Amino acid sequence: MPPASTKAAATSASADSRLSPGAPGYRRLSLALFAAGLATFALLYSTQALLPAISAEFGATASAASWTVSAATGALALCVLPLSALSERFGRRAMMTASLTVAVAVALLVPLAPNLESLIALRALQGAALAGLPASAMAYLAEEVRPKALVAAIGLFVAGNSIGGMSGRLVTGWVAQLWGWRAGLAAVGLTSLLCALVFRVLLPKARHFTPGTLNPKALASTVRGHLSDPLLVRLYVIGALFMTVFGAVYTVIGYRLVEAPFSLPQGVIGSIFLVYLVGTVSSAAAGKLVGRLGRRGALYLAVSTTAAGLLLSLADSLAAVLAGLVLITAGFFAGHAVASSSVSRTAKTGRAQASALYQSAYYLGSSAGGTLGAVAFHAGGWAGTVLIGLVAVLGVVSVTLYGSLSARTQARRLQLAAS
Repeated sequence: MPPASTKAAATSASADSRLSPGAPGYRRLSLALFAAGLATFALLYSTQALLPAISAEFGATASAASWTVSAATGALALCVLPLSALSERFGRRAMMTASLTVAVAVALLVPLAPNLESLIALRALQGAALAGLPASAMAYLAEEVRPKALVAAIGLFVAGNSIGGMSGRLVTGWVAQLWGWRAGLAAVGLTSLLCALVFRVLLPKARHFTPGTLNPKALASTVRGHLSDPLLVRLYVIGALFMTVFGAVYTVIGYRLVEAPFSLPQGVIGSIFLVYLVGTVSSAAAGKLVGRLGRRGALYLAVSTTAAGLLLSLADSLAAVLAGLVLITAGFFAGHAVASSSVSRTAKTGRAQASALYQSAYYLGSSAGGTLGAVAFHAGGWAGTVLIGLVAVLGVVSVTLYGSLSARTQARRLQLAAS
């Protein structure tokens, strides 16, 4: 006869109406958020592979053209918290749908920008529109999916991000080589429109969402609570630093590959982003990594992989650069999936705000990385960009190590108090 604790656990699991793998609706939810993640990254970074072409048309430097990426990610970072508050009142599903709809509408206007300034302005508007999606998606998953399946579910959403980033750059690269960068951006807009329709049709209605009120004081109190939690703050910093590396590398890589000794055409440079498939695998495997190594062990593995890729990319060999990008991408997406899922599991209340703060830090890191990476490339070539990445990697190691030491100190104190 099974013990009472086993019976209680089984009863609790059966009473939990949240979704898990194999349950009706879980597959629809996963595919819907995969499509949303794909559209988000395809739109957010749609100009990144086209920066050399944009620079050429408008006579702009790498650092000036990089603002077509940084403006979008920066606007997202600034707007994600207030829009996440609106999702607490009007619902995650409604907020995600509205965000994706507006972002796609702006995407269809972006190819018509007459100059660099208007292009940057439209990209900022697009980033602000997308701000309602990432944090709402994390909160939606935390509410609708069972805890044991949460890392895997978020990993699949992040995998959609990686495929969106890859396909967006791939499509824009080849279309731009044939018909120009404006046609490339139009192609991404139409693809994202299809993803938005798939998302809306497949996403199940929320069954565990309880509407809240729009109370600025309560919001400020929730934010202060999250920012006073040492673990959450460390996770926010880790997300920002990982994204600083990623933003710097992928904003500048097109400029490096278009120059000697590589001198690659635009379509081939766009194809380089096929390495994002590695990110799809590593982010989806994040749950298994955490199960085997623990959260900190998984982060150490992710950051070591990223650092190895940065160093390998310094070689003036296309094979070495590609191998370096593979390692950077694998490490980044694994680290991001671990950190973002840890935020959702750590926050017991105000999950949308907790995820929003992570997203703000994450995309501020992207903006900083893109701008700093471009400036460093202008000053010192690819080695300058790699240096920016290595400094950020060192920051991740320092924060994670500090967390490990703090946890050991706390454990010793508890042990002494109990003895």
